[in-house]
Amino acid sequence: MEFKERDFTNQITQSTILTRIRENLRFILIAILVVILLWGTIFQIGTEEVGVITRVGRYTRTVDPGLNLKMPFIETVHKVPVERQQKLEFGFRSLGAVDNQSEYSKDGLRDESLMLTGDLNLADVEWVVQYRINDAYNYLFKVRDPESTLRNISEAATRQVVGDRTVNEVLTIGRTEITVKLHQLIQEICNEYNIGIKIEQVVLQDVNPPDPVKAAFNAVNEAQQEKETLINQAKSEYNKVIPKASGEAKATIQKAEGYAIERINNAQGESTRFNDLYNQYIKAPEVTKKRIYLENMTTILSKLGNVIVTDQNGANVLPLLQMQLNKDNTKKN
Repeated sequence: MEFKERDFTNQITQSTILTRIRENLRFILIAILVVILLWGTIFQIGTEEVGVITRVGRYTRTVDPGLNLKMPFIETVHKVPVERQQKLEFGFRSLGAVDNQSEYSKDGLRDESLMLTGDLNLADVEWVVQYRINDAYNYLFKVRDPESTLRNISEAATRQVVGDRTVNEVLTIGRTEITVKLHQLIQEICNEYNIGIKIEQVVLQDVNPPDPVKAAFNAVNEAQQEKETLINQAKSEYNKVIPKASGEAKATIQKAEGYAIERINNAQGESTRFNDLYNQYIKAPEVTKKRIYLENMTTILSKLGNVIVTDQNGANVLPLLQMQLNKDNTKKN
């Protein structure tokens, strides 16, 4: 009896619920419709994005980050991350980080990174293109697949720039110039195609010779480095010896020039002195001859030292010597 009473009670309860649903069906449908309309009308755009609104597939407007409204079922929102920096990798793909170290994979990407240089050598070039979307409309509607197009543009530009340079420039001294040229060339092509992308940076991740010739290439590089070392050592010795020799040569030349000037000045002075003396001699020959004689004798006698004058017999030598000794003792005292 208890089971029959319970079944009867459940039937009554279900019948009551169905009756209430039928009575409020219109309100329930209206509420569901309102929720659907609100869900299709209100949408949110993130801080790094803009919303591009299309109405039946045709562009109508662009909305900024925050809550926005659109016509449900007729308008569609395309969210474009214009403030987010994105990147394309060439020759490798990032797999994530393990133990704070990034891991990469190069499987199946050799054709993408292997390039022919201007001197008909091969180089394995890996690079990264970092970019931002600066025109959401062009990005969505001007090109069918902008990311794939940018990848093709970057690869073609890189092959062109690398193909204009030697393998040594690509591997060593020309990397900075290559990145600058790549950045400029990729941006020019993107602007020409109206992709709506701004290139932020181009980075040559790694540049190596192909694996089969890597050992030979490293040997050539070591030889070139040794050559540069020897050249630098020779230049260092040259800079030590040549300036010293040049200085000594200049000093000798200056010394000779000074000696020549001195001789010329002395000769000119002697010539002037002789002319002046000659003019005086013309005016008074006897007086001039006597003055010249006395001056010369004064000079000669001053260089002779002590002179003893005696007669033919030498009888007066001792008084003269005694007088000379007294003079010497007086000078010493």
